[in-house]
Amino acid sequence: MKFSKRLDLFGDEIFAALNERRMQLQAQGKKIYNMSVGTPDFHTPDHIKAALQEAAADDDNWKYSLRDLPELLQAVCDYYKRRFDVEITPDMVMTVYGSQEGMGHLGMALCDEGDTVLLPDPCYPVFAAGSKMGGAVPYYYPLTAENDFLPNVKEIPEDVAKKAKYIVVSLPSNPVGSIAKPGLYEEIIAFAEKYDMLVIHDNAYSDIIFDGAYGGSFLAAPGAKEVGVEFFSLSKSFNVTGARISFLIGRPDVIAALRKLRSQIDFGMFLPIQKAAIAALTGPFESVKEQCKMYEARRDALCNGLRSIGWDLPNGKGTMFVWAKIPGGRTDSMAFCMELMEKAGVIVTPGSSFGPHGEGYVRFALVLPPEKIGEVIAAIKDAGLGC
Repeated sequence: MKFSKRLDLFGDEIFAALNERRMQLQAQGKKIYNMSVGTPDFHTPDHIKAALQEAAADDDNWKYSLRDLPELLQAVCDYYKRRFDVEITPDMVMTVYGSQEGMGHLGMALCDEGDTVLLPDPCYPVFAAGSKMGGAVPYYYPLTAENDFLPNVKEIPEDVAKKAKYIVVSLPSNPVGSIAKPGLYEEIIAFAEKYDMLVIHDNAYSDIIFDGAYGGSFLAAPGAKEVGVEFFSLSKSFNVTGARISFLIGRPDVIAALRKLRSQIDFGMFLPIQKAAIAALTGPFESVKEQCKMYEARRDALCNGLRSIGWDLPNGKGTMFVWAKIPGGRTDSMAFCMELMEKAGVIVTPGSSFGPHGEGYVRFALVLPPEKIGEVIAAIKDAGLGC
């Protein structure tokens, strides 16, 4: 059978290759520290689980949902006002099955064949996948260490900007760990207004941000609601990754476009999950702040540990990831990941899987407690993979 040429747009899934070798090493008795996938190891708050269980006991909640519950949309509006001081209305909100699925479908709703879109490099792979599924051609704007891994829209050529349908921004940023500086969103909004393009902001990690910084919303910036939308996720803040609870929030016309597409391919989010989302959005929220402190302790253990064995200063200002330059003058991130796994039993993600400017770096996921991270540092040092 001849399959769609669309599949040729996507490379092999990097985590599959790493996982296959991991299983082989574990079968040989090798001690493994898996810091490659960003799956939180913290517990889901009890009040969220209770809301899901109670809703699942009601037979009526096992029917097609067909829509987002009005009380859920209102809960998002109330949360945005309380958490970010942003006024939104229910027509500016819709559920998506995780930001990954939402980003993939949004590209299909917005793009036509040959459209240009602006994507960060490095970036989370679905940013590119979503635009390609919509037939668009990505233009990658670089996130460099010299610019603190932040977008610099002034460097995007004018002829490219004039053609662009949208620009994707992700702060705090996976994989590079950068956070927004004052005035950055305003600069991006002015750029979007000048060239009549949409801004798509990925805001999955606003609650995992360190050193006293504030994790805000792009939509809080003046003019943002006129030029942009934002993906907001409960996954990492509330440890509900498997439930796939995220939202697209912002311009009503963009929300309506994605909702129209989604109406053709699904019947809405499972009602007990919508009830769990309401419980998360209405609190309590103490666990979110405590969890951020624990992630910061892990960040400190990893970054201080890597620096102590000669690695360059890693970047970890936000998210549950740390972005680190490969030590010892090495340049092949995939080769280094395999060497790190073979010699130290430490699994991380190669930077090259996030785009060309990711080459020479690796991404650590903060999914181990500080004492285990201490073991990771010792294993790397003993394997001779410091500097």
